[in-house]
Formats: sequence, C-alpha cells, structure tokens
Amino acid sequence: MPDPTLPELTITTCESIEEIGRQQWQALAGTGNPFLRYEFFVALEQSGCTRAETGWQPQHLVIRAGDEIMGVAPAYLKTHSMGEYVFDFAWAEAYQRHGLPYYPKLLVAIPFTPSRGPRLLIDPAVRTRLRPGDVPALLDSVIADLGVHSWHLLFPDVADQSLLHQEGELHRLGCQFHWHNHNYSNFDDFLAALTSRKRKAIRKERRQVAEQGITFKRYHGRDISDHVLSAFYVFYQATYLKRGQRPYLNESFFQQIRERLPEHLTLIMAAQDGRMIAGALFMSGQDTLYGRYWGCLDEYNFLHFETCYYQGIELAIERGLARFDAGAQGEHKLIRGFEPVLTHSWHGIAHPDFREAIARFTEEEAIHVRAYTDEASDALPFRQPGTSQ
Repeated sequence: MPDPTLPELTITTCESIEEIGRQQWQALAGTGNPFLRYEFFVALEQSGCTRAETGWQPQHLVIRAGDEIMGVAPAYLKTHSMGEYVFDFAWAEAYQRHGLPYYPKLLVAIPFTPSRGPRLLIDPAVRTRLRPGDVPALLDSVIADLGVHSWHLLFPDVADQSLLHQEGELHRLGCQFHWHNHNYSNFDDFLAALTSRKRKAIRKERRQVAEQGITFKRYHGRDISDHVLSAFYVFYQATYLKRGQRPYLNESFFQQIRERLPEHLTLIMAAQDGRMIAGALFMSGQDTLYGRYWGCLDEYNFLHFETCYYQGIELAIERGLARFDAGAQGEHKLIRGFEPVLTHSWHGIAHPDFREAIARFTEEEAIHVRAYTDEASDALPFRQPGTSQ
C-alpha cells in the first residue's frame, strides 16, 4: 500500500552529480548497470565531456519527499540533438521555421549511450505511490522552472515505462537489434541454431578475417595499459573523423573509467603482424554485455563484424550473460542472429500546436516501426524447430 505519511514530492535540479554524492546516488542506482554508476557520470563531468560548452550541461534531477532525497535521474540541458540516438532534428527545424526556439531542451538520458535501462532512480516506497501522470507532471514543472520548452526521456526500462505510459503522453518507438543467449555453451552451439546457409556465411566471414593474419586479444579493467588504451583511442577517434565529426569522448574519459569501473570494462584489440589495427570496447552489466565503442584506421574484410559482433557473442557466452546489446541501428546485425527489439522514449512538448503535430507524427511512425519489427522478426536466420537445415 502507498505510504500516506510521505510528504508531497518536489523536484529540483543540480549542475553536477557530485552535489548529490556517491552514497546517495548509488543507494538509488545500485551497481548492476555500468551506465548508472556514480563513477560513470563523474568521469563524464571531470573529463569535460558533459559540460555547457559541449552542449551537455548536467542538470540532474533530484526528487524529495520533504527534506529527504527519494529519487534521482541523469539529466542534461541540451543545445543540440547530437549523441542521443532518438532523432528529433526535424522537430527542431520546424520550430526554427516558425521563429520559435527549440533549444535548450531537457534530456533525461545516458549521454552517448542508446542502451535500455532505468532512468528514474526512485525509492520503492515512493515508486509504489506514484500514479499515472505524476512523473510527466514533475518533468513539466522542471522545464517551467528552467525556462525551456520540452523534456525528453530516452530508452527507459519496463519499470519506468509503466510510470510514463498513459493516454495523452508523447510516446515514441524505435527498433534495435540485440543478441540473446539461448543457453549456448559456445559459439558453435550458437551457430548450430542458425540455418545452414547463414551458418556457412558466418564461418566464411570469420575464416576470411583469420586468413588476413588478424588475431585478437582481450584486456580487462586495469590490465589495459596506457599504450593499449591510447592505441584504441586513435581508432575510436577515426570513426568520427571519417564522417567529419569530432568524437564525443576524450581520452581522459576512457582513462577514468578504466580506473573507476574496471570490473565492467573489456577491450578487444585486433592485431596484424604484431601491430594493433582495430579495437572495440565492451562494458558488462549484471546480465547484459554492451558493445559501445569501435574504431580502425584501415579497412579489412569483415573485421568490423568479427571484432564488434562475433567476439562480443563469444564473450557474452563465456560470461553467461543473457543479452548482448551492440548499440543502435544496424540492420546488418539481423542476419547474424541479432533479434529486433522495440525501444521507447517519452517527450513533453510545452507548445500546444507543436505537441499536437508531434503526437500525430509519433502515432504514424509507431505503425511503421511495429511493422518493420515484425518483418525483421520473420527474417531471422534461426532454424525452425524440427528442421535440420
């Protein structure tokens, strides 16, 4: 039963996670998800990756019952829409055409991380008393206090979705591809679940990587030397520079998570003739492996698939993890055994006319996303039960 003795909830913001403090944050966030760890946000802030100058000004939410902190959420004032993976550029352009400001906006999300997970880190005693509409109303009050015109909450888990999902709220769907561990004992066990044609195709890809003389080595946590980490960072930068963009993260961030979150961190480096040529960084949670950052300088046949996907699948199987989230988008993952999953976001738009227009857009978009997800599910490369092919 909801606790009638709890005072009315209030919500405020703070400009650094250090204002909240590690003990208070971790009491609400736990330690199972690396992207919710206090140390992860400290690394982002102290390295300078999330600050006003980068368009990611911390504005973390603090929910209180009386004087007691009962909830927190990672949040940012954004002056652009880069690094979010839920694309609202068209919305911003529409505002601009009508002479209205779209930015800054309030973003409740994990920076540069399109991975599903908790966003509203709320004490269970408070969560049980929340009614549909309470959380959106709190977020509406925050943007009114900040003088901004919208809030956006990205990639929430099922528990948070239940606090957001109600008639009238702007709910947006997306699609990603995740690999699921169906109790596989090794990579060959996974391949045996695929159709013969797909199984042969994957083996051919892996063989072609090996025939190029490419080998792989894993590094874990603090075993990642400065030399290896610097080599990886060069590769990571290259993925952005090839597209004419600056990387979101700097080398200091990677150094800090190596020191602060070593138990979550694995770096897989590819080498040829004794020289490192590519790398992929993975983070592991309680039941999920996250493939986060990748890079190389030169192109090699199937190297990306091997480093980012097949090496990751092997790692997930070895660690007994239930799921491998290899990042946003990527229809090419489908034929490699990654299954389509729906992702969710919620959006609070203060302007009534734009809110109505965006609501129509999200409703129409959802129809197409669900149809695409269904079609992708039908195209999965797994053998049908009772067949040998």
